[in-house]
Amino acid sequence: MEAALLDKVRSVVGADHVLTGVDLSPFVIEGRTPDAAVFPGSTEEARAVVALAAEHAVPIMPWGGGTAAAVGLPVAWSGLVLGLTRLNRIVEHEPGDLTVTVEAGLTLGALQAALHARGQWLSLDPPEPDRATLGGIIAVNAAGPRRHLYGTARDLLIGVTVVTGNGAVVRGGGKVVKNVAGYDLPKLFIGSYGTLGVITEMTLKLRPVPDHERFVAVSFERMKEAGGCVRAIMASDLIPAVIDLLDSEAMRALALRGPALVVGFDGLAEQVDWQCRELVRIASGFSGRDAGPLTPEVAARLGTAARDAFPQPASVMHFSVLPTHVADTIEQATSAARSRGLVSAWAAHAGVGVVTGALASTRTQATGPVVSALDDWRTIAHANSGFATLESAPLAVKAAVPVWDDMGAVARVMQRIKAQLDPTNILNPGRFVAGI
Repeated sequence: MEAALLDKVRSVVGADHVLTGVDLSPFVIEGRTPDAAVFPGSTEEARAVVALAAEHAVPIMPWGGGTAAAVGLPVAWSGLVLGLTRLNRIVEHEPGDLTVTVEAGLTLGALQAALHARGQWLSLDPPEPDRATLGGIIAVNAAGPRRHLYGTARDLLIGVTVVTGNGAVVRGGGKVVKNVAGYDLPKLFIGSYGTLGVITEMTLKLRPVPDHERFVAVSFERMKEAGGCVRAIMASDLIPAVIDLLDSEAMRALALRGPALVVGFDGLAEQVDWQCRELVRIASGFSGRDAGPLTPEVAARLGTAARDAFPQPASVMHFSVLPTHVADTIEQATSAARSRGLVSAWAAHAGVGVVTGALASTRTQATGPVVSALDDWRTIAHANSGFATLESAPLAVKAAVPVWDDMGAVARVMQRIKAQLDPTNILNPGRFVAGI
């Protein structure tokens, strides 16, 4: 990067908020190091940095807590990391309206702590809440086990402020829940992986904190029986907040026995007690046994159980399939990995069809079997009416296995939107679907 450009960036954000050299080690992705990391303190500073980068055709990687930095393909050449951790304020909290406006660099954990003091919460529970920032969560559409009842960021985001790739500040939505005028611009940026704009501020819908919550784990002999229990629960009068299905390897990461079904309920204590008893009754019809509550600490690790099954997974793949196909998908993919001489671990938000599979890694593990297993997994996902995303893997594996599924004609629409919002292609170039 030209020294003159770096001097201009320093003049915008202050020299203390520009990192270079050895200070860039936390931002190295797949062995690739940025030229600098820049930390604006306001939307206007972020806009000025993006405008300078666009003028000089320097790529930018928006960065919150870095929890999803390795997802997708790395930027093909060096550039700027645009860190948002200085944008960490609660701008406005309206308890009566159940809304909050926050800056993008605020962590989910910090927001939840502030909201809980007022008896409210944001009904999102992605992994690593003390690292994950609100802007990053929106950008990758991260969610956790409670998405079964409470949905994802698409259900909670009502307003957003974004800096587009040409240095323009765009505001969409509003600060009230009943805001239905015009195109729902905020949803365009959900799950865009920082390729369409840099989110700097957002307004979110809140909920009252439930009076009581309980997670119950029920063990099964076979995954097929657990899958049958999932279908029975969804056809019952129960209203679970969580329905997670884990295989033996994932449960071992939680120091528990599996395969198992973890079901969570919240609400009034009497309602939770009745639903837990009804769960045990339903599960007994599928040979479910050893039902018992999970501690909050164990429940908080459900979202990473498959990844945590191995010290350093060789690869992690994310599936979306029909909920009725979750157990079959896990069984088929487990067999496919085993046929390649590999061990896998599985965890699923079974009620919504979101599945995560991890492959064990050994020092002697060749790339070939891993690539073959991942190809098998993608074929299985497609056969079960779904799609697959290679969430994390070494570059050698990513070179052989597509990170994203082929989007077909939809990709052309996405590319046109990208060209409008980021005409110089500086925002995470090449990271997302269809080379966006």
